[in-house]
Amino acid sequence: MGKMLIVGHRGAMAHAPENSLEGYALAEEIGVDEIELDVRLSADEELFLLHDATLDRTAGEDSARDLGPAGDMTLAQLRSVVLDSGTGVVTLGEMYEATSTVIQLEIKAPETVPYLARHFADHPDHAARTQLTSFKEEPLREARELFPDVPRGIIRHNIATAEEFEGGWQALVEHTGASRICIGFEGLTEEHVQGIRDRGLELHLWPMRSIENMREAVRLGADGTTADDPALAMDWLRQVESEATSA
Repeated sequence: MGKMLIVGHRGAMAHAPENSLEGYALAEEIGVDEIELDVRLSADEELFLLHDATLDRTAGEDSARDLGPAGDMTLAQLRSVVLDSGTGVVTLGEMYEATSTVIQLEIKAPETVPYLARHFADHPDHAARTQLTSFKEEPLREARELFPDVPRGIIRHNIATAEEFEGGWQALVEHTGASRICIGFEGLTEEHVQGIRDRGLELHLWPMRSIENMREAVRLGADGTTADDPALAMDWLRQVESEATSA
């Protein structure tokens, strides 16, 4: 196994507003290997970045609330709402132009997939540094058909929820054509990890919230992990590696 990848969750959200250019810049300054962020589609078919289905949680204190689903709003309407970042939502294109690292692009809304296909066809340089992920298996399957060269990762909260797919986690991986499985720590055993390894998959563990999480990730040989505070995660990784060296 090589170096464990540290992924900045929605940028570096412990220190900067999530899914903001500021947060992405901070994540790159920290030195993350990937930035994880969330893509949605506006009513006028523009791709933008937002985790929630509405703007309510991330809208600034002076902004309107209860605006309804963000996907029912045009990009101009979305932009008119000042978020806690001090600006409106960021578009997919703006994000790619402002970043240089690998982007772990989580598909929140299935309808984004054909529009992502168009974007990547027009911007192959963006596609070349993208890792798709989703909790939703069907968008990943569609992405496999429309732009198969962009790698895919399936996300589950834990191994038990992965096993709920008909045929188990193995069938879930085959259904989506995933090369990466992003999964919570709960219930994951060395036997599961060996099965993941036997299939040649990358194992990414989340969420990374303590040095005990990091010790477990290192013990299981994780290829990567996602953290709200990627700088702290890097410190934990150095500490755990130092403990192993001095043991």
